Amino acid sequence: MKKGCPYGTHRVISPKGVLPQPADVIDNNMEIYDNEVLIDVKTLNVDSASFTEIEKRAGGDVEEIKKIMMGIVEKAGKHKNPWTGSGGMLIGTVKEVGPAYVGDLKPGDKIATLVSLSLTPLVIEEIHEIRPDIDQVDITGQAILFQSGIYAKLPDDMPEGLALSALDVAGAPAQTAKLVKPGDTVVVIGGGGKSGLLCLYEAKKRAGVTGKVICVGGSPKSTNRAKSLDLADEYFAFDATDAVGMYNKIMELTDGQLADIVINCVNIENTEMASILACKDNGTVYFFSMATSFTKAALGAEGVGKDVNMIVGNGYTKGHAEITLQVLRESEALRNLFAEMYA
Repeated sequence: MKKGCPYGTHRVISPKGVLPQPADVIDNNMEIYDNEVLIDVKTLNVDSASFTEIEKRAGGDVEEIKKIMMGIVEKAGKHKNPWTGSGGMLIGTVKEVGPAYVGDLKPGDKIATLVSLSLTPLVIEEIHEIRPDIDQVDITGQAILFQSGIYAKLPDDMPEGLALSALDVAGAPAQTAKLVKPGDTVVVIGGGGKSGLLCLYEAKKRAGVTGKVICVGGSPKSTNRAKSLDLADEYFAFDATDAVGMYNKIMELTDGQLADIVINCVNIENTEMASILACKDNGTVYFFSMATSFTKAALGAEGVGKDVNMIVGNGYTKGHAEITLQVLRESEALRNLFAEMYA
């Protein structure tokens, strides 16, 4: 059995010398190296920005979505969306564990991988069902988890689909928990979506009674969804590509103070400046959205003279799986909504 690099560089075909995520093509032969884990895949949870782009290019046609997804994997050896660069994650059952793998996984364990599909060697034999409303795709296939790859064993107190939908965006509420302090004013853009709802819950919990949480939904429907759960103090639906309009609305709702923390959870382009203008100087903008252009964000902030801290939406922060699943355990209303929508 061949020895593998902990970071999976042994799987990179082109260009040589890079890690699996930025690589264009990786080896998706399912014969494992000594420190790899082989997974029988049940469901792919494609990230929202990626699925939205694929669905748009397919004209909403399910069979065309299947063709695009199969084509991506055949060409790249992984499901890295060529237009967004993003992936998603998966759930499945451990089939084989390499003898040099260090960890507590064993055959039969049901897990969710918490590393992106954009770096995960994957084979799709057949796509069984696509659920476009929740970005989930049931397949027959296999995948490889590298030694460095993080994962969560699926909890036995909730359905797999429910856990998968929450774990896919686990970085967002966990980062929110780290960033928000008592008394903060927090704006969540895209607050009616999956990651946005979890962020609102954590923001309200951490900001406390002296803080203020503002939910900006992408539509009246998603805004009302958040409002029905009582997750914020203020709610409004708005086009987040309208930066000056967003600035004026947040100025109005904060008595001209703007936000200490702005969290961007949208899945469309050109919302960077709305996030930056809504934030006060020395405040923090957390871009969880994979549709973010960090060039636009950096140069845009400079262009309007905004001194704000900008955080890249790292999908991993310590304890993120535990924090996110705990949210669903704490909030019966949120859990019921996620079960209804995603499970």
